Amino acid sequence: MKESQSESKRLLAERAVALFNEFRNAYAGEWRRQEHNERMYRGDHWYDVPLTDPNEPRPVTPILQSTIENITADLMDQVPEAVVTPENAADGYIARVVEAVVKRNHDAASYPVEYRKLIHDLLVGGYCVQEVGYDSAQNGGLGGAFIRRVDIRNILFDPMVTDVMDGRAVFKLALRSKEWIEAHYPDAAARIDEHPVDAAQLMTDGVLSPDPKNARLLLEYWWREYDAKTETYRVHMALLSGTTVLEDSRDVKPEGYFAHGQYPFVLTTLYPRKGSALGFGIIDLFGTQQRYADKLDQLVLKNAFLASRNKLLVTDASGFDPDDLRDWSKDVHTGESLNGVTWFATPPLPNYLLSYIRAIREDIKEESGANESSRGTVSSGVTAARAIEALQEMSTKRARMATEQMHEAFRQAVRMEIETEREFNCFLRPVTILTDGQTENVYFDSALMQKRAPGGVELPIEFAVSIKAVKRSRFASESQNELMLRLLSMGAIDREQAIELMVFEGKDQVLKHIRETEPAEEALFPPRKQKTKWFGGIA
Repeated sequence: MKESQSESKRLLAERAVALFNEFRNAYAGEWRRQEHNERMYRGDHWYDVPLTDPNEPRPVTPILQSTIENITADLMDQVPEAVVTPENAADGYIARVVEAVVKRNHDAASYPVEYRKLIHDLLVGGYCVQEVGYDSAQNGGLGGAFIRRVDIRNILFDPMVTDVMDGRAVFKLALRSKEWIEAHYPDAAARIDEHPVDAAQLMTDGVLSPDPKNARLLLEYWWREYDAKTETYRVHMALLSGTTVLEDSRDVKPEGYFAHGQYPFVLTTLYPRKGSALGFGIIDLFGTQQRYADKLDQLVLKNAFLASRNKLLVTDASGFDPDDLRDWSKDVHTGESLNGVTWFATPPLPNYLLSYIRAIREDIKEESGANESSRGTVSSGVTAARAIEALQEMSTKRARMATEQMHEAFRQAVRMEIETEREFNCFLRPVTILTDGQTENVYFDSALMQKRAPGGVELPIEFAVSIKAVKRSRFASESQNELMLRLLSMGAIDREQAIELMVFEGKDQVLKHIRETEPAEEALFPPRKQKTKWFGGIA
């Protein structure tokens, strides 16, 4: 016999399912758009075009896919890294510890891998979503905050608002087997039922089809409540399977899941939409041009196929047997008159059409950002690193715009991550910081992020977050190295400073060798004494 859940949980489930159905109906067109964009990205440009002739060619020139991969490569050269600075200079040591903790969290979560997936969602789907939370199993059970990507196919925001934080709710979706739910929530296993929507159709991408009999749809339901007395928000979370509440954050934290009172999601759009929190991607802007280019290629291929098989027209008055003419092994054919035998050749396409095909393809490349400089193939004769970097800088405006948007979203996520560490961390965690060029092993405790104000009041230490790129592109690195070599030749810096400021593999070994050999060189070639200069009579 199924054990009934409490009345409050039943009302919570009803409210969540009703709101989810409203969001799901509003997202029907959005999911079709996402499926269309993914198909265009992977080269399935003709999937929804009716087939009039089973033998007709359907060529695909992956211009948009190449464009997206080129911009992705540019963005991956700018993987963000957080720089934490304190509000007060006296808290510089604590800021370095917090920065080391944030870096450790991102290493544990393999953030560059998450960043690659976020870029794909941004360029193809038009927006990407990062979630900030706390994983108690991270760092060997000591816990730690995380920033991870949420598949845009599996998250629903309020369709009535343009700012996610103003929404009535946020839903995250996931498919799990019935056995998985029963193993993780044995107390609720007897109450698990089917969700009224078709889970298999909801989550499929046209490639994978989960078993609808065993699949269960999990709903992660986030909602905010406004407290008019304190003028603050409280955010809560409930996990549901069908109409059964598996978890309710209010049972543990009735004052709110997070102290900051915000949804733990950062939404980034590529090209904003009017009246929506979502965005458009590159395929939305250039997909039509791509299809016209493919259609023109189809016309050329059809003409080529027809031209490759010339037709022979034979009249009855010619006296030739068509089957006899079809036999190319014979040297002699007998007939009455050659006037009744004519070769019919397919006329070639006009030259202006071929020129137009090339022009439309180049237009797609130029307008979408897939020109030769962004692809790393600059004109012959350009060899200097600074010149190559300048050409690429001018040709990658779309990549720079997307980089700025991703870095700003990452900065917001890191600020939320720091507040999550402040609230949830309860164990000492070892981290390594750099002090005066030397590594130092310290322990992080959230108590470090508090300071005692006059009067004995505990106040949180505030931090500012800025972003720098983890690595630089090859041409940017060569440009930096060229500048350091020029400064060294001018005598503005010494060789150790030049090596320190250059970017190349094995720099630490070179610096170590210089520092070890420098005293010996000074003994062989002692520095010349400087002449005493007089200024105003004082030596």
